[in-house]
Amino acid sequence: MKAESQKRGGGRAGPSAPPGSRVYAIGDVHGRLDLLKRLLGLIREDAAQAKSARKALVYLGDYIDRGPDSKGVIDLLLSRPMRDAGFEEIPIMGNHEDILLQFLADVRCGPHWFAYGGMATLESYGVRPPRLMAAEEDLVRAQRELAGRIPPAHLDFLRRMKLTHEEGDYLFVHAGLRPGVALDEQIAQDLMWIRDEFLESNADFGKLVVHGHTIAETPQQRANRIGIDTGAYATGVLTALVLEGNGRRFLQTASRE
Repeated sequence: MKAESQKRGGGRAGPSAPPGSRVYAIGDVHGRLDLLKRLLGLIREDAAQAKSARKALVYLGDYIDRGPDSKGVIDLLLSRPMRDAGFEEIPIMGNHEDILLQFLADVRCGPHWFAYGGMATLESYGVRPPRLMAAEEDLVRAQRELAGRIPPAHLDFLRRMKLTHEEGDYLFVHAGLRPGVALDEQIAQDLMWIRDEFLESNADFGKLVVHGHTIAETPQQRANRIGIDTGAYATGVLTALVLEGNGRRFLQTASRE
């Protein structure tokens, strides 16, 4: 069983968080409200020992799908659960949020969404999922029911999320960046969906990229990126990266699967 808190790295010269700040980033939650609450508790405990005056928490997207309580995760994020502990909270949009919004606009996106976890989100909002190989009328029925059941505050939250966020020498994004393209010329599709072209690149993106989207058993630390999606919905391990000065370490929930 993994320890609840794991520390790696830290203390070596290299990319730096902004002076006077401790920055946390949480990987893909995917409907695991239980793990998100547990990890936020660990972050609270950790931050209580911080010497830095400013504390920031970046959520890297994919809050919904696959796990059992997508609606509960969005409810919690909307409540700004770390506000009372003095945190700035910055949610970033993931590809799963993107495809939910696409489905509400175009029912033809439904089969693509349902193939990788969207039915769990429908259920969390009290919508009966369509049958596999559903006829169009069943997809339209699910689309209509979701539009009627998802709270307006949830839709506003999903539509207003940022695609990137910067802190010192770090850039936070859900999926990654397209190599050879300037940051201000990156397109939303790549920021939320890119995979191999980014993961296999040795390019210097100007900042060290912190991302989720691609599952790995342990956090992936490369010269140009840090990946922190540890497959929480299936493994029970939700990961947070902690940055302060030149230090870098991780907090994780222990698997209880």
